[in-house]
Amino acid sequence: MTKRFHHESLRDFISSLETAGELVRIKEKVSPILEITEITDRVSKSSGGGKALLFENVEGSSMPVLINAFGSVRRMAMALGSTDVEEIARDIESLIKMKPPATWQDKLAMLPLLFKMAKFPPKIVNDANPPCQEVVQIGGDVNLEIMPILQCWPEDGGRFITLPCVFTKSADGRRNVGMYRMQMFNPKTTGMHWHIHKDGARHFDEWRARGMRTEVAVAVGCDPAVVFSATAPMPPGVDELLLAGFIRQKGVELVKCKTVDLEVPRTAEIVIEGYVEPEERREEGPFGDHTGYYSLTGMYPVFHITAITHRRNPIYLTTIVGKPPMEDCYMGKATERIFLPLLKTIHPEIVDYDLPWEGVFHNCVIVSVKKRYPAHARQMMSGLWGAGQMSFAKMILAVGEDVNVRDYTQVARAVLDGLDFENGLVLNEGVLDVLDHSAPKALYGSKLGIDVTPPTEGEERAKPESWAGRDIAPFTSAVKTRPDVAGWSMPFTDVASPLAIVSVKKDSPGHGARTARELFKADTAKAVRILLMVDGYVNPSNYSVALWKFFNNVDPRRDIIIEDGRMIVDATRKMPEEGHTRPWPNDIVMDEKTVSKIDRMWPGLGLAE
Repeated sequence: MTKRFHHESLRDFISSLETAGELVRIKEKVSPILEITEITDRVSKSSGGGKALLFENVEGSSMPVLINAFGSVRRMAMALGSTDVEEIARDIESLIKMKPPATWQDKLAMLPLLFKMAKFPPKIVNDANPPCQEVVQIGGDVNLEIMPILQCWPEDGGRFITLPCVFTKSADGRRNVGMYRMQMFNPKTTGMHWHIHKDGARHFDEWRARGMRTEVAVAVGCDPAVVFSATAPMPPGVDELLLAGFIRQKGVELVKCKTVDLEVPRTAEIVIEGYVEPEERREEGPFGDHTGYYSLTGMYPVFHITAITHRRNPIYLTTIVGKPPMEDCYMGKATERIFLPLLKTIHPEIVDYDLPWEGVFHNCVIVSVKKRYPAHARQMMSGLWGAGQMSFAKMILAVGEDVNVRDYTQVARAVLDGLDFENGLVLNEGVLDVLDHSAPKALYGSKLGIDVTPPTEGEERAKPESWAGRDIAPFTSAVKTRPDVAGWSMPFTDVASPLAIVSVKKDSPGHGARTARELFKADTAKAVRILLMVDGYVNPSNYSVALWKFFNNVDPRRDIIIEDGRMIVDATRKMPEEGHTRPWPNDIVMDEKTVSKIDRMWPGLGLAE
C-alpha cells in the first residue's frame, strides 16, 4: 500500500494546515448566529475553496471554532494523509487484485473483507485520563451552551451541531459511526436527525423493538480520518472505524465513555454522552441543507445528555452546508474517488463516474460505460438504482467510454449530439433521498436514465437529425418580446439538439410549460430542440445554477415533456395546483442585516484575496 501520514488528533491536523499556509486565524469577535456562516460561505465559494478558518473570538463561548477545514482538494487530501485521494482508491484496487471476487456474493462481501485485510482495526485502550475526558460534566452540570453551536441560516429552526461523529451499537453489539445533524433544543437535549435508511436509525429501531433506550455518544472534533469515515457510504453493519484505520494505516484508539456503554476516539475534542427514548419525538428543523434549500420540519427522536467531556481548551469543529460549492462538496468528491474501485467490482463495465456538485451528490450520476452488448448501459442503471446509497440517485446519465465524465462541456455535447428522445430515455420509479423536494410524495418518486452511449448492434437508437446552425432569429424575437421572460441564454447552438435556458416570471400553475410551448410555436425555423425553464430570479447565463435547478426541481415523470420531437424541461417551483401538495422549500439566502454587517467587517478579517 501507498505510505501515508496520519493525524492523531484534530490539533495535529490544524498544525499541518497552518504549516502548509492553509489556515487563517480570525481574531475579530464574531457571533455563532449567522455571522460565521456568512464569512465562511464567502470563503468557501472563492477560488479553490479558500482557506480553513479558525475563529478565535466567538461570542458566548471560550471555544475557538474551526470550519472549512476540508474545503479544498488539497486540504481534503491532507486530511486523509495524502497528496492525492486517488492514492487511497489505488490501494483499494490493489487489495481487490490480491483477492479478486469470484462470485456475486463475494463481490457484495468485498468491502468489509478489504478493510480487515488492511489489519488496522480500532482498539480500546486503558487511559486513566484520556484527552477527551480532561474535563467532565455529568448530570446536572451538563450544559450544551458552553459550545459555540451555530445557527447557520436565517430560517433555521435553531442552532445545530453539524459535524458530529455519532456512535451507536446494534442490539448484537455492532458499532456504527454516522453523521447526523443535531438541533439544540435546550442545554440538555438535542434532536437526533436519523434518516430512515441510516444505520443509526436501524440501531434505534432494534432497541425500540425491545422497548429500550438507545445509548448514544457524540464525538465532536475527531481526527480528520474519523470525521471523513463517519460520512462515508459504508454497507450496513460495517464499522466505519475500519475505513478510518485503513486510511490512517493505524487503528483508531478508543476509550470507554463515562455514562454509556460505548467507546469514542481518545483524542476527540468534545464528547456528548446520552440516550434516546424509544417513543419520544419532537419537531426538528427547518434547516438550510446541502441541497441549497431548507429541509422541512419533521418529528425526530430526542437525545438526552447525561455527560459532556472535553479537552482542556477544546476546539469546536463544525461546518455549514447550502448552495454548492461548499466544504461538503470536497468531502463528497473524495468519497466518489475512493469508492470507484469498489463500484467496479459490482459493475466492471464502468470506466469512471462523477457526481456533479450541482446534483448535490444524490440527484445526478454521470457514468462512462464500456459496453459489450445491447442495453448494457440500461442494465448498469438498474444495478446502480439497486445498490446501497446509489439507489437514491434521481438521474443517471450514461456516456461512452471515451467521454471524460469530469469535463462537463464534453458531457453536455455528448448529450445534445446523441440524445434520442424515443429510445434514449429510461423512466423508472423508486426510493428518493429524504431531502428531495421535487417529487409529489416524500421518499418516493420517478427517476430518469439518459443513455447517450454509442449504440451497439441490436439497439433501437438513432442519432438525431442535427438542428445545428438553423436561423435563431424567430426564437430570439419571440423570447425578447415576452413580458413574462426575465432572461434567456443558449449554451450551445452547434449541436444536434440546441438547448435554450429561459427564466420565466411564473405567476400561475403550468406557466413554465405553457410559455415553453408558445416559444416553440414561435420558433418557426426549429432552431431550438430543448427548452429548460427556470424561475424568473434565476440567471439563465449562470449554467451551474441552472443545472442545480434542473437536478433539484425536476420530477422526471411530471416535468419532462416531449411533444412533436421537442423537449420541455420545467424546473420552475411547483404549485399545489400542479399536483405538488407537499410544501416547496425556500432557497437558502442570508438576511440583508448579516450581509451588511459582514461587509463592514470584511476588510479587518484578513481574508481579502
